Amino acid sequence: MNKHRKQQIFVNSNQTMNQHSKLPHVGDTIFSEMNAVASEVNAINLGQGFPDYQPDSELLDAVCQAIQRGPNQYAPMIGVAALRQAIAAKVLALQGHAYDAQQEITVTSGATEALSASILALVHPGDDVVLIDPAYDLYAPVVTLAGGKPVRVAMRPPDASRPGFRLDWEAIGNAIHEKTRLLILNFPHNPTGLTLSEADLDALEHIAAKKPFLILSDEAYEHIVFDGQAYFSPASRPMLAARCVLVSSFAKTLQITGWKIGYCCAPADISKEIRKVHQYLVFSVNTPLQQGIASFLGKTQAVQALAALYQRKRDRLVRGLSHTRLRPLPCAGTFFLLADASALGMDQEKRTAIRLAKEAGVATIPVSAFYADPDAPAANHQLLRFCFAKQDATLDAAIERLAKI
Repeated sequence: MNKHRKQQIFVNSNQTMNQHSKLPHVGDTIFSEMNAVASEVNAINLGQGFPDYQPDSELLDAVCQAIQRGPNQYAPMIGVAALRQAIAAKVLALQGHAYDAQQEITVTSGATEALSASILALVHPGDDVVLIDPAYDLYAPVVTLAGGKPVRVAMRPPDASRPGFRLDWEAIGNAIHEKTRLLILNFPHNPTGLTLSEADLDALEHIAAKKPFLILSDEAYEHIVFDGQAYFSPASRPMLAARCVLVSSFAKTLQITGWKIGYCCAPADISKEIRKVHQYLVFSVNTPLQQGIASFLGKTQAVQALAALYQRKRDRLVRGLSHTRLRPLPCAGTFFLLADASALGMDQEKRTAIRLAKEAGVATIPVSAFYADPDAPAANHQLLRFCFAKQDATLDAAIERLAKI
């Protein structure tokens, strides 16, 4: 076979593969892109959401002891019993809803797997799934893999009268109809920092009373809520809990993003379907990590102190940004802060983020990346997302650079 013929077959093969891709429009995430830019220019990385410090030493000791003690073989498919019981106790104390640790709680490989398994288990081809923009970038691709159709409903963006994002429950209700299988919520919200109020749950109950959809509630930042406010989960309302999958993770709660230990709580009939998918995605999750976390949760107040820790960091970044050309927006929860960068020009957010990384040496994430079309005018509000889950020295160094813009 001649060289030209081989090259033509290779080209045709690539074209065929692209035509049959299940996610033809998905490439590298914005997090990978901005991490690469940060690495290239040696920028301080306040983009991707992970701490730059070690977790609690007592937690590390608990896991080391679990490794030495064993077992180090497969955990039960649904998770180590002690950890499931600790999760049940935590949710009961926080939200007042009692989940059965045997039938209704499943330990997963991070919240990512819990979300993916839930969507793949519950969404059927042709189902609509309502996402609230700006939406975390995992949701839409997995909905597509399940054969569902993402239906995007935008939050109301900041304006002269309100400095932060806010939910549009009328628009959300109008988007839900007989083909809607799932509404995905993410509160405390990444990237906006918005949290749910009692009034929000009232609005959700009003919609749910009329329409039989399921709720997937991504609550990875449930313990990071500021200014003395409580966090309200849909699971705190019996009517909503009956149709809700509550997903969370120890990654943010215990500063262990690399361990990938999450969980989902749901009524037994829904959990049964999620477990069918979970067992073929990962089967079970790291045994000694589960044992160590369960032991640590039983003898620590670290979870209760989390909000105060991050509120100090939030306030430090807010004070610092007040001396720059960036204007911080309100942040009620999570460890992310949005800042208005319009004083730097009215370019698209991604280009502003890249320019900021290259010229100021600080990497951020453009909020437009959390919309269906990041290039659309409706997705660009001159907002950048900063992660403040960093050492004080890291935040101070970033602020010093930003003050020079």
